[in-house]
Amino acid sequence: MASLGVNIDHIANVRQARKAVEPNPVTMALLAELGGADGITVHLREDRRHIQDRDVFLLRETIRTRLNLEMAPTREMIEMAIKIKPDMVTLVPERREEITTEGGLDIEGNRNNLKISIERIQGAGIPVSLFIDPISEQIEASKSVGAKWVELHTGSYAEATLVNQSLEFAKIQEASFLAKSLGLRLNAGHGLTYQNVEHIATIKGMEELNIGHTIISRSIAVGLKEAVREMKYLIQNPRNEPFYEPQED
Repeated sequence: MASLGVNIDHIANVRQARKAVEPNPVTMALLAELGGADGITVHLREDRRHIQDRDVFLLRETIRTRLNLEMAPTREMIEMAIKIKPDMVTLVPERREEITTEGGLDIEGNRNNLKISIERIQGAGIPVSLFIDPISEQIEASKSVGAKWVELHTGSYAEATLVNQSLEFAKIQEASFLAKSLGLRLNAGHGLTYQNVEHIATIKGMEELNIGHTIISRSIAVGLKEAVREMKYLIQNPRNEPFYEPQED
């Protein structure tokens, strides 16, 4: 049975839109754990557009499940990972202009750099997963560069029409079988929703699904009612206390 890693990047997105202190992704991570999350996933981007360094250090200190740090395979990020010591590092492609991660790593085209990066991170005792498309060449290359895990990119499956979804699912199944046969441990994620996750969860050998946007989106719906109720109560039942005590002359 697959476990659930909850990605909380979108909570930080809301905070950074106002450069404010709330919502606090660290606090929300604890709520996710209370809801049953088996792990917390964050992407520390080079441009720090959402998750900040402080968030990751605080998460490392406070969460009680697993911390999965997504990052680009750069020198700066590798040094950060070694300082933070997450339970896992997932190496992902990163482009400044993208809204979210688009597609998997090109292992074949970056073999030397990835092998050095993986050796450095795993040498510090942190297992490395590679975020890749469900393509046999990328899976075989992932094994050759020394990764312990792969995370299969499920974006094409998630975005497919009903007619094509079964074909995309078959590709993920086949890729999963190949990864396991090579001794790689298996995760998956990207674009999974309440409507399409169940098929992926049935794949034999699937260990964890990393899901963020759909969970955060639903939390706005199911949590907004109570948040509004609390605010309205305070407005309609304010405490009759002055903001300050007026001084007598």
